[in-house]
Amino acid sequence: MPASAEPPPLSATAAAEPYGRVVLRAALWLAFLAPFFYSTYGFANWLASTRNQVGSIVFSWEHHVPFLAWTIVPYWSINLFYALSLLLNDSRQGVSRLAGRYLTAQVVAVSCFLLFPLAATFVRPATTGLPGFMFAVLGGFDKPFNQAPSLHIALLAIIWDHWRQRLSGPLLTLWHVWCFLIGASVLTTWQHHFIDIPTGALLGVFALWLFPATGELPIAGFRLTADGKALRLSLYYALGAVLALAGAAIGAFFSALALILLWPALALGIVAFGYAGAGPKVFQKTAEGRVSPASRVLLWPYRLGAKINVWAWTRKLPPVVAVTDGVFLGRFPKAAEAHGFGTVIDLAAELERPRDGPGRWISFAMLDLLPPPADTLDQAVAAIEPARRQGTVLICCALGFQRSATVVARWLVASGRSHTPAQASKQLAASGRPVHLQAGLDEPA
Repeated sequence: MPASAEPPPLSATAAAEPYGRVVLRAALWLAFLAPFFYSTYGFANWLASTRNQVGSIVFSWEHHVPFLAWTIVPYWSINLFYALSLLLNDSRQGVSRLAGRYLTAQVVAVSCFLLFPLAATFVRPATTGLPGFMFAVLGGFDKPFNQAPSLHIALLAIIWDHWRQRLSGPLLTLWHVWCFLIGASVLTTWQHHFIDIPTGALLGVFALWLFPATGELPIAGFRLTADGKALRLSLYYALGAVLALAGAAIGAFFSALALILLWPALALGIVAFGYAGAGPKVFQKTAEGRVSPASRVLLWPYRLGAKINVWAWTRKLPPVVAVTDGVFLGRFPKAAEAHGFGTVIDLAAELERPRDGPGRWISFAMLDLLPPPADTLDQAVAAIEPARRQGTVLICCALGFQRSATVVARWLVASGRSHTPAQASKQLAASGRPVHLQAGLDEPA
């Protein structure tokens, strides 16, 4: 293809950018990533080989996993997709973000290999033909060390996500099947043990979260907050992350299942980062209330805890209460509860709208227990009147006590339905729901 030609669109939103520039950036990244991979991976392998003893984590059932020599073909194919994903991209930004995911997976995995090396314990039988040749090439640089997290699986998660957004129909189905074969091949080639798979998948999803395909990067513009309450909350979540991490490390000596605590440890660490100054963008929630797939997976333990917290605090309260003129205040609704309203205005950064929720859903992401930015608060207040013209409106946050109550109180005063913030607060309290207005935010803009 000529350097100046435009490639066929890989997605419905392909950027109108000269393809030659995309290829050039991809080639430059490949020129860096390839030697970086082999040098760091090789060094970690060599260092592990110099140790007197390298442990392993193996479940008894893994001894029944068959050796399938032909699966070295899908195993090796990830190298082809690694390069193609960079070269067949939509834009230079897309190339850079994909390369950022690759680099993140590489750096984190190799760091784990250096600090906590593990060894594969199975000895592969002799193979001939094409599989034998491919195993021989693999053995030339890959030693039976450096297992968890599986860099192979981490890269597979990244590459799978890249192409699932660009394929459709039978090709998408074929892609899912082939990716399944690649994932299974790490076991059937006796290249990895099972524990390497979930840890590698977690690393891959983290890389996808850190470098989302669109939108702002979670780390962009980070500044440590000067808000004392935010710092305290950040430290609480960080302490939870450290305790979960310690539980995983100590528990692994007794059962490998304890490593599942790495998941909530990472989720709590991300939330701590949000309160430390990154803000609500760590939850990657859109204006329509959706979250990115990476955020959905990575922060699932935290969201589960948040949902349990909602149930614990609101189980004896009505889910919503009427305020006035078609405006309602309530907790974060279930799908059936949300369908009773023309519009839902959602302020909970940490929760995702129900999949079967109403079509008109507006989100203004705010962190719990903290005063929201003034502009976000003003936008939420301003959205109520236009929404009222299209039907009833539910203003909600997680519990319906603070963020949503603050917005409704501001709207009551701004619209003249209450004369003072104190009157608005009494009106909300009279509705039958406990409210805790944000300090310093009880005056209308």
